[in-house]
Amino acid sequence: MPDTLISPEVSRIRCPWCGSDPLYRDYHDREWGVPVDDDRRLFEMLVLEGAQAGLSWLTILKKRERYRLAFAGFAIDRVAAFTDADRQRLITDAGIVRNRLKIDSAIRNARGVLAIQEEFGSLAAYLWRFVDNRPLDNAWRTLAEIPARSGASDAMSRDLKQRGFNFVGSTICYALMQSVGMVNDHLVDCFRYEETREMGAARSAAWPNS
Repeated sequence: MPDTLISPEVSRIRCPWCGSDPLYRDYHDREWGVPVDDDRRLFEMLVLEGAQAGLSWLTILKKRERYRLAFAGFAIDRVAAFTDADRQRLITDAGIVRNRLKIDSAIRNARGVLAIQEEFGSLAAYLWRFVDNRPLDNAWRTLAEIPARSGASDAMSRDLKQRGFNFVGSTICYALMQSVGMVNDHLVDCFRYEETREMGAARSAAWPNS
């Protein structure tokens, strides 16, 4: 596989992992690596990254809209209040990953997020602590260079597990960090590398005590 792909329709060099699927490319072009501070969005990505375990990210993207319907738009307080009836509803929903452990984890993690918000003010404030409130800009030239985990994701995983979270291994945490812009892992020749780097710099400048 070549290290870069050039879109035949717009002549843009992209990270090769997004391939040619329009949904995957749109996610790469618009979302992946963009710094996120909205708690609902962060919770959504935490749930979806956990749901991905053992599956492809494209599989999850195709189910994303159904997840939003099934999980109350990822409203944290509403998911935290889900009952056994909600669990049963979710386990029979063919539009999401019908894995009982992953479903239970999403509800349990929502309750954990409420506790984090109480302690830190927001989920964003808690998560961004692991990179000192500054996106980490890497400079990878090939996919082979991109790690599956880091010291920051190890620390995040340990802390979340101590708080009772599930499906938050270091690899899942690193994928979360990539998706919400805590690390910039676009390849340097990808057209989004400089764009997300600039967004990260703007975020650092605007964030208190950064």
